[in-house]
Amino acid sequence: MNERGGSDANETGGSGPAAWQTAVISRIEPRTARMRSYYLQAPLARHAAGQHVDVRLTAPDGYQARRSYSIASAPGADALELAIEMLDDGEVSAWFHEVAQAGDTIGVRGPLGGHFVWSAEQPGPIVLVAGGSGVVPLVSIARAWREAGAPVPALLLHSARSWDSLAYREELRGIATAHGNFSYLTTVTRDANAAADHARRIDRAMIAEALARLADVPGTCYVCGANGFVETAAQLLVAAGIAPRTIRTERYGG
Repeated sequence: MNERGGSDANETGGSGPAAWQTAVISRIEPRTARMRSYYLQAPLARHAAGQHVDVRLTAPDGYQARRSYSIASAPGADALELAIEMLDDGEVSAWFHEVAQAGDTIGVRGPLGGHFVWSAEQPGPIVLVAGGSGVVPLVSIARAWREAGAPVPALLLHSARSWDSLAYREELRGIATAHGNFSYLTTVTRDANAAADHARRIDRAMIAEALARLADVPGTCYVCGANGFVETAAQLLVAAGIAPRTIRTERYGG
């Protein structure tokens, strides 16, 4: 889930996911040239892998801007990690990349979302398909999967414009190295000389290659990215014989 507007329900007071809380940015780490991870200390309930939070910024004159961001951290992590990509016309992402520092406070509420989530009790295997920054909630799922003891076969197919824009690439490669039942495939669309597995947009042959790495039919598929990417990837999965009811999607504008 990338930068987009949020709703305004339950503006003040109360408790639970819909109530606004104050979060402190404890540290900031680079992910790619255009993405950074912001680690928050926030009094929120434990999230499920794949969920998101709403973020609210308030200017000195009272102007407020709200966006929704996926959670990258695994459930139960010491800090809530939001990986935020700098968007050319992104009002909130610009603040994070150009202004935010450790120690700053922001408003957050959540965790939110109950459809695009994974738990260790779900049947496997699981397939994760990401376009660009759509990898963020899938990283949360991959981390939760690892911490649950790698209970079912899993595969993550990540498409990005360039090798350097494959966020979390080294961590995901490390998971694949440590766990034989986790496959990590990459493809880049504008970087033919990269070390990625492929250098083209996701297509029928790539989906077939990915699914062939699994020992059984996927129990659930998660697809996250821009609107067009999600639509194409979901259609390719269905064309490969995946039941539509097992495909969960999360998309953002663009």
